[in-house]
Formats: sequence, C-alpha cells, structure tokens
Amino acid sequence: MRRAMTPAPGQAAATDREPDDALLRLGIYTIPEAARLTRVPFASIRRWTHGYAFRKGGERRWSPPLVVPQLDPVDEIPAVSFLDLQELRFLHAFRSRGASWQTLRVAHERAKERIGHSHPFSTGRFRSAGREILTEVAVSEKDRALENVVSRQLVFKKFITPYLRGLEFDDQIVIRWYPRRDRRVIIDPKRNFGQPVVREGVPTRILASSYRVERSVERVARWYDVEDASVRAAVDFERRLAA
Repeated sequence: MRRAMTPAPGQAAATDREPDDALLRLGIYTIPEAARLTRVPFASIRRWTHGYAFRKGGERRWSPPLVVPQLDPVDEIPAVSFLDLQELRFLHAFRSRGASWQTLRVAHERAKERIGHSHPFSTGRFRSAGREILTEVAVSEKDRALENVVSRQLVFKKFITPYLRGLEFDDQIVIRWYPRRDRRVIIDPKRNFGQPVVREGVPTRILASSYRVERSVERVARWYDVEDASVRAAVDFERRLAA
C-alpha cells in the first residue's frame, strides 16, 4: 500500500490510514513518468530524489537526495509528487546552465531555510526571493555559471520566466500547471492522480490514443464529449512529449 510521507508546511497531514486521500492531494508519478513530463533525464531524477553512491579516493561514499520525495516507494518502485516535479524542473534548469551539483545542494538548503518550505522552488516566494538567495550562494560557492544567470535582474527574469509560465499558485504554493499556452491541458495533483487531462477532465493519453486509431478529431470529440480543440491539444501535447 502506498502512503504519503510528512507533508510540506502549509499542507494537511496525511497518515497511513488515508493513502487514497493523500494520493488525490499530492499527485503520483513514477520516475519514467516524471522524466516524460518534465524532460529532466531519468538518471538525474533518480539521483536527485533517491541519492547515489560514488567513490572518492578509493573510498565509497553516499550522496543523499536533494529533493526528498513526498511519497514512499510503491512495491519498491520510486514515486514522486506534483511538488517534487516542480522542484526537479527548476533544479534541472540551473544544472543545464552549468551550476554545479554542490552549489545546487547549498542553494536548495538555503532556500528551504529562508522560504520555510521543503519545496522552496515550488513556492510563489521563490519568484521574489529566489534571485537574492541564489546570488548569495553563487558568490559564496564561487560558481561562475550560476553567477552568470543571477547576476542581473533582466538575465535572471528571462531565464526563469519559461519555468514559471503556466504555473498557478494558491497561498504561495503551486497547485496546478498548464504546460501549453492555450491552457487546454492541465496537470493538477487533485485530478486524475496528477496525470495530464484536458479542460473537460479526460486524460490526454486516452484522447491521443483514440485519435491514432480513428484519425478523426470530430469522432473522438463526440465519444468523450469534449471540444474538438481539446482533442487537438491532447494529440499535440502527447506528440511533443513523445518527441
């Protein structure tokens, strides 16, 4: 049975007696699903959420997780939540720009302390306080790659805007994600266990799969009682994920 771990500040507690309710509230994704939705490499997600062993000077060492998943493994299969997804997206963004693993670990810890949340990059406060925190860390860690991103307000804003676009916040916490500009596709942890759905609530995978069989937007739309535009959005969304 799957159970939720201790929730982040501001979230209601979930217990072993309420696994279904916890899943409905947090969203649930396997590592391959998380990689598919975020475009963060599978290996990176696995390392960042579950740690990894390495050798240094002939000695075996352990690097603990950077993002501690909100969910326990299911039958030993790792799982992550909706908020975990958002943390991974932002961490990958900075890593892709050359920020070191150690710097990101320090930045994440500093942000947790300053913002007061276990998933600081998933909060509205990170939009305003993030640059200041990251600048301090970049300077103290002498990380030029991260410093180049956060050194000027305009550069930082241009860099981070694509990752904030489509996020909807409530009480400073991201509660849903619209990955398309037309907002036809919704990723909401309270709907369909966090899997992508169109506005009418039908999973994008189902609509795209039906279209591949029928090759008719209108017919699929009638079957599932959705707008033609929602079928097209689902097909395009799934096609882009597959690519």
